[in-house]
Amino acid sequence: MEIGMIGLGKMGANMVERLVRGGHRAVGYDQDPKAVAKVVAVGGEGADSLASLASKVKAPRTIWIMVPNGPPVDQTISGLLPNLTKGDLLVDGGNSNYKESIRHAAELKAKGFLFVDAGTSGGVWGLKEGYSLMVGGEPDAVKRLQPALETLAPAKDRGWGHVGPAGAGHFVKMVHNGIEYGMMQAYAEGFAVLKRKEQFALDLHQVAEIWRHGSVVRSWLLDLTSMALEENPHLDGLAPRVADSGEGRWTVAEAIDLDVPAPIITLSLIQRLTSRDSDSFSDKLLAAMRHKFGGHALPGPVKNV
Repeated sequence: MEIGMIGLGKMGANMVERLVRGGHRAVGYDQDPKAVAKVVAVGGEGADSLASLASKVKAPRTIWIMVPNGPPVDQTISGLLPNLTKGDLLVDGGNSNYKESIRHAAELKAKGFLFVDAGTSGGVWGLKEGYSLMVGGEPDAVKRLQPALETLAPAKDRGWGHVGPAGAGHFVKMVHNGIEYGMMQAYAEGFAVLKRKEQFALDLHQVAEIWRHGSVVRSWLLDLTSMALEENPHLDGLAPRVADSGEGRWTVAEAIDLDVPAPIITLSLIQRLTSRDSDSFSDKLLAAMRHKFGGHALPGPVKNV
């Protein structure tokens, strides 16, 4: 099939390459001409504007958007619409909020366009291993997109699925990322305990390798952990600051709205926020209170806390 790809970052560019390898014709556009040149080098075709991309994909078009969530998605859709014809299909494969995807689907349907939200997981490894694709939208739209989904996924019959109507794909991906937060936090805490037990001088990379095979805690995240520990056993030069994509926050908010207790995901999100505060006022205040209660003495005067 023919498909246009907007947003040629690490995932978007690799997706174009995987599609080309699978026999599809793919046209890529990015604001950075160097990113466009890279997909041309691996067999894709390039476009220098949204209008150019639309002109190079035959109607009824299928155009996949891989840009940051929020205004960039709205702006991309607005820029595309004047160059499209009714019946064209737009796919949002980024990390959009599922509520935004429900809105986009309704607005585009009213104008005669189709919309699919495809929660996409796999990162930079997706080119080789394939992507996990959680797809929301009307059945006819998903069926049209199926050849691309089967190529992008690890196999035609696994790693992807039509999970429900518009918004469902990004909802499932949101919860997926929330679970990922909790799993990552558990691994980080466990290895921190192992490292602190200096009596045994444990080789953390060796432990990770043992766990990777046969253990009930084996996973792709553990594979990545093992790789990181092999390359940099003491994590020298890495700042203990952990970012979040926003989907963990959305998962926690949704859990609260649905009256679902989700303490692990919630605490893992809070831990990420804590990692960014190198001069924590709350920790200082806790130390000051403990001092006033007769705890251990504080270094330096308390009056300035």
